[in-house]
Amino acid sequence: MRPGTRLGVDVGRARIGVARCDAGALLATPVETVPRAVDGDADVARILELAREYDVIEIVVGNPLSLSGASTPSTDDAVAFAGRLAAGGASVRLVDERLSTVSAQQALRATGKSTRKQRPIVDQVAAVIILQHAIDAERASARPPGRTIDTDEGPSSL
Repeated sequence: MRPGTRLGVDVGRARIGVARCDAGALLATPVETVPRAVDGDADVARILELAREYDVIEIVVGNPLSLSGASTPSTDDAVAFAGRLAAGGASVRLVDERLSTVSAQQALRATGKSTRKQRPIVDQVAAVIILQHAIDAERASARPPGRTIDTDEGPSSL
């Protein structure tokens, strides 16, 4: 298991959930929800700022494939966003995140949170699920999860 803090990112159309793990890569915790920038790179800049603040070794971005494993418009969006993070100088890995948001909503519902109260934090919880799955998978396999993103990658690379 590679030591070092990582950020987990759940890319959504309106919001981006961000989580982090400890330097020992044992436990993922929520950090914040970043508003998705309609124009410009404010969202990318904020996540790169968090990466510097937490001195992360990499950013783990959820790759929302369909249940069959096929690409979707959300997949293309997440891959493009991951490419923008990589172009900003971050080490970025894409990991399978099928059903992470559904799992996050179920977990919040189990705690008694109404759908309306879930909205501000569901993206952070999804990011926690993505990151925790990635670090657990690395611990179990002794290999980094998912795949790395090159700075020139975009939606057509999958």
